[in-house]
Amino acid sequence: MRDLTRPARLAPGARVAVVAPSGPVPEERLQAGLDVLRGWDLDPVVAPHVLDRHDTFDYLAGADADRAADLQAAWCDPSVDAVLCARGGYGVQRMTDLLDWEAMRAAGPKVFVGFSDITALHEAFATRLGLVTLHGPMAAGIDFLKNARAQEHLKATLFAPDTVRVIASGGTPLVPGRARGVTLGGCLALLAAELGTPHARPSARGGLLCLEDVGEETYRLDRYLTQLLRAGWLDGVGGVLLGSWHECEPYERLRPMLADRLGGLGVPVVEDFGFGHCAGALTVPFGVTAELDADAGTLTLDRPALR
Repeated sequence: MRDLTRPARLAPGARVAVVAPSGPVPEERLQAGLDVLRGWDLDPVVAPHVLDRHDTFDYLAGADADRAADLQAAWCDPSVDAVLCARGGYGVQRMTDLLDWEAMRAAGPKVFVGFSDITALHEAFATRLGLVTLHGPMAAGIDFLKNARAQEHLKATLFAPDTVRVIASGGTPLVPGRARGVTLGGCLALLAAELGTPHARPSARGGLLCLEDVGEETYRLDRYLTQLLRAGWLDGVGGVLLGSWHECEPYERLRPMLADRLGGLGVPVVEDFGFGHCAGALTVPFGVTAELDADAGTLTLDRPALR
């Protein structure tokens, strides 16, 4: 696994496009998110279908083809410096194969931000575009709208990435030690679901794997991890960072399963690292070489996330 291409950092006045590749977006939250972005001296533009609702499936933000067209048009627009997802939910896997990846590669690198269901796009942007992406708060997300830590960490990453070379979470070691590798990961359920698809990487070998999830019972999380283990996807991973498990079972029930499934890898594992579906979620870049210190609860990037 190697370092990926870093997009340019944002500057005041940068144009950012907001897209909805997954679930439906509440209009009032979208408007509040746009106000935050304008307060950062950015120029947000909303893709045409962001507020759509699918005619049949109310869990989708409009038709697959329209969601894909919004993302592709935003990415290929030379006036757009960054693409921010409005929210997660479900739907990315339905539209990823509709994107023209050659056209998106030709458009060049730019900033991409999202998490949760957007994990499938993080994987695709890595494998198809070779691009660093940001696992961070989304424009219509509650954390982005209400939590100062989440806002400020994302803002610093976008505008002054040199200031967040060390991501200090206060996390604790599930398995102690240090490890180096290239960051990757996201929502555990999506990583398991991506196995065998055209845009998934063949393994996490050489990586520092970030894992989190939301609203899952322990046996389901066990199943996802077991699937990744049985598929050999975790062979050679350098270390593991565990984020939030919001609305999952109590952590004292979840923790023994994580230790059981991940302890045998023989690599450092840090828990409670503060990214994902949690209040004050930290922004973690994917595709950069870093050092994990599980004992100190830190991730130190070799280079800033954005150039």
